[in-house]
Amino acid sequence: MPMSQQRIVVELGFEAIEPRDEAIHAAALKRLDLLTKPLGALGRLESLAARVCAAQASLQPAVIAPVALVFAADHGVADRGVSAYPKAVTAQMVTNFLEGGAAISVLARRQGLSLWIVDAGIAGECARHPRLIDAKMRAGTRDLVSEPALTAEEVREALRRGRVAFERSRSPQSNTLILGEMGIGNTAAAALLMHGLTGLPLIDCIGRGTGLDDAGLERKRAVLAAALARRAAPQDPLELIAEFGGYEIAMLVGAMLAAASRRTLILIDGFTVTVAAALATRLAPETLDFCIFAHRSAERPHGALLEHLGVEPLLDLGMRLGEGSGAAVALSIVQCALDLFTQMATFESAGVSEKTP
Repeated sequence: MPMSQQRIVVELGFEAIEPRDEAIHAAALKRLDLLTKPLGALGRLESLAARVCAAQASLQPAVIAPVALVFAADHGVADRGVSAYPKAVTAQMVTNFLEGGAAISVLARRQGLSLWIVDAGIAGECARHPRLIDAKMRAGTRDLVSEPALTAEEVREALRRGRVAFERSRSPQSNTLILGEMGIGNTAAAALLMHGLTGLPLIDCIGRGTGLDDAGLERKRAVLAAALARRAAPQDPLELIAEFGGYEIAMLVGAMLAAASRRTLILIDGFTVTVAAALATRLAPETLDFCIFAHRSAERPHGALLEHLGVEPLLDLGMRLGEGSGAAVALSIVQCALDLFTQMATFESAGVSEKTP
């Protein structure tokens, strides 16, 4: 990590992030070539297994005690009609998560995930629950069209609270984190953040979110253009979050930085979580070594953002739900890749003849 970036991360209260183990990565690729299969026959499962080995610095990679952490918050800009749903849905869906009726709740049971929900800044109140972490900053962000969404102090505090939420949710054995989000209006904030991070035209960063019709999409574009007219996107990632971010997005960044510092495998969900990953890697590039991008969302800008980061997602199922749902589905692919790596026989151990020279 360059000294300037490492200093910033440490000043924010995070441990420095060590890069992936390149020697282990090379050894993993060598082992894959010795397994009882034609060279490269498992396709991208092979590179995935090697990446996990390098992230975990081990030739015995495994998914242990995986945690799903969903950050929820509201956005002041939602009052301008940038979403097909009202802000009240955020608190209602958090209740649904905790009562077991949401998609991520179902997938968490199916995948053996320890599911935690974080109130990062919901406009409504949620009933106390043992799996609900109260990290509320404020009842939603300010309206980013008329003023910065967060203060500089709130950005730093939200990053810290993201780290605390990660530490609280994990067991000592846990080495895998699935990240999700919930927040009416957060694809609007994410679009402005993507524009600032990539330099792509704003219109190419705006999607339909929760399913806006054509009129709603035009309204969303006009609202976000007005936000940029107030303030051009800053280059500094912390200033960018302050201008256009969300409390849940900032806490996602904090959770990623903390997880990467502990060599935790991070499964990145859809558009908004990928924006948070892009912010985290701007602060600490080594974070990317620990990220597995689960799927390509049907939210139109997501593909361009993945391309900007230079990553290829595992799945493309047309999903656009959020909540960490795509990442939870992709966990099965990761587990298959690791089982193949650790359990397949080599040509020598199985007594199988290798390819004729």
